[in-house]
Amino acid sequence: QVQLVESGGSSVQAGDSLRLSCAVSGRTSSGTPMGWFRQAPGKDREFVAAIDWSGINIYYGDSVKGRFTISRDNAKTTVYLQMNSLKPEDTAVYYCAVARWAITPTSADGYKYWGQGTQVTVSS
Repeated sequence: QVQLVESGGSSVQAGDSLRLSCAVSGRTSSGTPMGWFRQAPGKDREFVAAIDWSGINIYYGDSVKGRFTISRDNAKTTVYLQMNSLKPEDTAVYYCAVARWAITPTSADGYKYWGQGTQVTVSS
C-alpha cells in the first residue's frame, strides 16, 4: 500500500512564499517520477510540476514557471514544491502523485498514487 501525505498548505498574502512537502511511504520504487497538481473550485485538475528520480528532468506548468521549484529527497522519499511570488490565482488544493512508470508524465492519467491534498489560499 502506497501512501502520500502532503503538508505545508496555508493561507497567505499575494507575493508570499510557501513550501509544500509530500512524504511517500509504502511499496513504491524510489526511481519513480513524482509530480504536483492543483485543483481550484469548479476547475479541472491542473499540472503544476514533475520531477524524475535523478532530479535532472523537471517540468513545470506554464502558469508557474519561474515562480515554483520542485525538488526531491530520495533518501527521505519526499518531494517538495517551493512556491514563490504567490498570486490569488494559485489558490487551490495541491496534490502530489507518484507516476505509473519510469518516464515523467505531465498529465494526471500518468500518475497512479495520489495524496489527499493540501489547501493553499492566496489573498490579494
